Amino acid sequence: MFRSITDGVKHLLIINVIMFGVTMLISPEMMYSSFGLFFPVNNMFQPWQIVSHMFMHGGLSHLLFNMFALYMFGTAVERIYGTNSFLFLYFSCGLGAAIISLIFSYYNFYSVLDVLVSSDVSKSEILEILNQGKYNTGWLSFINEAELNTFISAFNTSMVGASGAIMGILVAFGYLFPETKLMLLFVPFPVKAKFFIPGIILLDLFSATTGVSIFSPSNTAYIAHLGGALTGFLVIYYWKKNQFNSNRWD
Repeated sequence: MFRSITDGVKHLLIINVIMFGVTMLISPEMMYSSFGLFFPVNNMFQPWQIVSHMFMHGGLSHLLFNMFALYMFGTAVERIYGTNSFLFLYFSCGLGAAIISLIFSYYNFYSVLDVLVSSDVSKSEILEILNQGKYNTGWLSFINEAELNTFISAFNTSMVGASGAIMGILVAFGYLFPETKLMLLFVPFPVKAKFFIPGIILLDLFSATTGVSIFSPSNTAYIAHLGGALTGFLVIYYWKKNQFNSNRWD
């Protein structure tokens, strides 16, 4: 089965597997804190995390699921677009997912921070306390508990995984092979890609807006999924509009 794997997908698989192996062998805590994507005002943030988080995974099942999806859908997409353009699409979607996720966290964080600062709480003091892994219960005098939880979560939560990039690849697959029937674990009959992929995106949108997880863990980065899908759509739309096939990189 793996004889037909394309070069770009093969190299991505190798890098992801190596990163996971190194993470487990050396120090998961150190690797996740160094290469997972943190909120920019968190002291754990480093610029390279915008890329490195795409090669980190939270566990073996997370890795296997993403790599299986990369192989199944990425190989077909790469065969149409070529290796260089496929990799451009992949990394664009991963970066788009990260940026949109950070924008969402930025809104959640600063909307609460502005309330605290306007209530004469020192911004530098707030950041110092948060970077110590703590919070001040006195803040509840100005914000409610739900806002505090959102505030702390936006600051502390790190993002890992290739899911955002893979969602963009899924969008490309749906565009290229809309009539392909896909067999799903949770649906007892095949579903065409043109229905399956929008359905997955709608489920992510539902979970992102309600906080209710249906087929995935509760800590799934749904906003990142949506960001990767949106970026994939924009790249494919641009290529189509600008006669992509006459401007291939390969």
